[in-house]
Amino acid sequence: MAKQLLGKEVTAALNERIKADVAKLQGKGINPTLCIIRVGENGSDISYEKGATKRCETLGVACEKILLPADVSQDELLATIDKVNKDDHIHGVLLFRPLPKHLNQSVIENALDPAKDVDCMTDGSMSGVFTGKKVGFPPCTPQACMEILDHYGIDCTGKKAVVIGRSLVVGKPAAMMLVKKNATVTICHTKTVDMPAVAKEADILIVAAGRAGVVGADYARAGQTVIDVGINVNAEGKLCGDVDFPAVEPVVDAITPVPGGVGSVTTSVLVGHVVEAAMRKAGE
Repeated sequence: MAKQLLGKEVTAALNERIKADVAKLQGKGINPTLCIIRVGENGSDISYEKGATKRCETLGVACEKILLPADVSQDELLATIDKVNKDDHIHGVLLFRPLPKHLNQSVIENALDPAKDVDCMTDGSMSGVFTGKKVGFPPCTPQACMEILDHYGIDCTGKKAVVIGRSLVVGKPAAMMLVKKNATVTICHTKTVDMPAVAKEADILIVAAGRAGVVGADYARAGQTVIDVGINVNAEGKLCGDVDFPAVEPVVDAITPVPGGVGSVTTSVLVGHVVEAAMRKAGE
């Protein structure tokens, strides 16, 4: 039976670090503040917003919201972003995406100051992921994967790591972050030949395929650590990951459950980025 890498344990440790940093900032009269910009009434956006707001409250971080109608104009949204860029008391900004189709998402994303980009929305933040420079912040989900590996003492140095998925949201950033941890990394995608054989070679397997249960026992072997990023709803209406958990869990050494794994860490990573943004601005 594999060791389950539970997100709640990682979150608890991460939250303690965040609280200590918040106390340090507040001692200097600085109140770290997140601004959430939401366009429209998308249910998943509202759900994540509630979770982020609650986590901010728990950790002593202020959270402001700017709610805009789904038919907001490009100019109005750009003006809103310009306003939060210039607002010195706002340290981090979360803009929900995808945006309505009448808006130019690329232009809007890159209007945000990378210093306030706490979920890697801008090209500037993404350049920081690939160059290793402190420009903006990495995406919260792959950062959550790294927090899990660190918390459970899984050393990546010299290990073979395979990432299934090549999106800029998870796959590519996760690969770069694993390289920074001195892993040797392979990225798999829809054109990969014999993906199960490639995945089976991995010591560390991060799965962000976007399809429920697509990774089965033929991808797994003894000794592996499997991080499942997927969040799907199965035929029974239950949350499940991209990994077929009942098939893979008996084979590998360690695995994240869904729910209760990566997703539960992501919100604390977001709040942690807001606090780090405040610390950078304060010169900490």
